[in-house]
Amino acid sequence: MRPFAVFKNREDAGRRLGESLLRFKNQNPLILAIPRGGVPIGYEVAKILKAPLDLIMVKKIGAPLNPEFAIGAVSEDSKPLLNHAVIQTYHFNRHEIEKTAQQKIAEVREQIQKLRGNKKPELIEKRVIILVDDGIATGATLFAAIQFLRTKKPAKIIVAAPVAARDTVYELQAMADDVVCLETTDDLIAVGMWYEFFNQVSDQEVIQQLKEIHFLKSHGLSDEITIKDGMITLSGILTPVENAKALVIFAHGSGSSRHSPRNQYVARELNKRHFSTLLFDLLTDEEASERRYVFDIELLAQRLMKATDWAVDHFKKTPLPIAYFGASTGAGAALIAAAKTRHPIYTVVSRGGRPDLAMDYLEQVEAPTLLIVGGNDFEVIKLNELAKKKLGSCKLVLVANATHVFEEPGALEEVAELAMDWLEEQLPHKAKQSKKSHISHSSRKLDLGR
Repeated sequence: MRPFAVFKNREDAGRRLGESLLRFKNQNPLILAIPRGGVPIGYEVAKILKAPLDLIMVKKIGAPLNPEFAIGAVSEDSKPLLNHAVIQTYHFNRHEIEKTAQQKIAEVREQIQKLRGNKKPELIEKRVIILVDDGIATGATLFAAIQFLRTKKPAKIIVAAPVAARDTVYELQAMADDVVCLETTDDLIAVGMWYEFFNQVSDQEVIQQLKEIHFLKSHGLSDEITIKDGMITLSGILTPVENAKALVIFAHGSGSSRHSPRNQYVARELNKRHFSTLLFDLLTDEEASERRYVFDIELLAQRLMKATDWAVDHFKKTPLPIAYFGASTGAGAALIAAAKTRHPIYTVVSRGGRPDLAMDYLEQVEAPTLLIVGGNDFEVIKLNELAKKKLGSCKLVLVANATHVFEEPGALEEVAELAMDWLEEQLPHKAKQSKKSHISHSSRKLDLGR
């Protein structure tokens, strides 16, 4: 029995699966994900392979009185694929099976309209297809998907998943051109057991990730880069966009990395508003596991300044204004770096930050600073209010009903909107002359009385 989860979540599994598929990167692959759970996997794979992402609609046909026991599936061609041997062995009622199949066909058509809308599906003919899901148990849906895809005459069909039942992999190998699984097991009781977090994926998440991949594909996908600090190599994700207004460099906090889902979300929103972004690791994996490095603000600031040097050199032919976006301890590092770097930083944004950790440098910060704090993050509010008194040009915004990591519905979206508006307003050609410091509330109207 497996003693612990292998994958943190679908994003982690998708990234690891994407790395294992790099040999297909230069073969113009098309990633097809089975919704809904397969889409976050496909999203990460598509980013790594710089490939388009689309859906393949397949629904499992369950046995009468036992819908979890797959006896077939239907796909976009509306033709049921049934396991006749199983049906005959268990003497299932064929009338009930036909009724269930028609119901699933209707569900597939409805799902196509809801998730893909009027967007035309990607062309499959002569393409290398990478068919992904978050896990493979019986494989019934994948068998139907492969059969459907063969009618479209692809160059190859590669089945990929983080985890799969070993017997099913053998069966899939007979149907597909290749099968790539990070983990196989003889006792795949439930796919979710292999994940630490295995939350349900919503239709809205599927639609959003399809839009984001389309945006990134049309505006230039992210590049993995490395930055040197002496003998240390730090990894980063650079997303340059066309007609960029500025470059926003992210300083992660509390040992988090370029894969921080919250900072990645904010970065994607910034990309849509024509801000290029750089997310990079302030610490190595080994350093991030030690508390003394996580709170070494001077070290974090030094690494951020190294990244700034790298970015200035990288964009020397088409220089961009540079802003910092810091979260948690990263906000303290961003303010120190803004005070010490030899390059002009036009503004700093802090999300749930600890600017107090840069207290000795705050009076030297010339860049206008936006401090965004959750309205229920009471201790951090106090620390931000203290820091605000030392910052020359500063605005403090409280997001009502939000806690430290802004996990409440709509909270992180509001952070992104506040940050985007501020970064836009402070652009060098738009910045106002007044440096008057003030405090305001978010659009949610927060009562500050305490």
